[in-house]
Amino acid sequence: MTILIDADGCPVVELTLQIAKQFSVPVIILCDTAHQIEREGAQTLVFDKGSDSVDFALVNRVKPGDVVVTQDYGLASMCLAKCARVLNQNGLEYTADNIDALMLRRYENKKLLRAGKHPKGSLKRTKEQDAKFADTLEKILNYNH
Repeated sequence: MTILIDADGCPVVELTLQIAKQFSVPVIILCDTAHQIEREGAQTLVFDKGSDSVDFALVNRVKPGDVVVTQDYGLASMCLAKCARVLNQNGLEYTADNIDALMLRRYENKKLLRAGKHPKGSLKRTKEQDAKFADTLEKILNYNH
């Protein structure tokens, strides 16, 4: 098992590394040239800036049983198809049961943006979000260890 992090704009890289170290699980950080993230205890792979280059690189590397951290619903859907466990930065695990509704919400939000309506931006990250993420990741790693 490997943890793959879609690191562009990911607020839980450090937290993921701390937890992965406790379970001796290798971590691969994938990012583009605008977000080069080097961390001790992880392998970093850097890809050209461009639409979805990191996403496609991650999908090509993910294997059944791996854990993926991403906030991208489209990427989550592709990783689920490859039998990976996928969670977002707030500890929500993407599943076959919830991914369709999330994809629909993304589509509706994009329609609103095209119509000139801007949804509210995300609020400042909370300790509760970090705790929920850590709890979900630890449960997944405990289950697979």
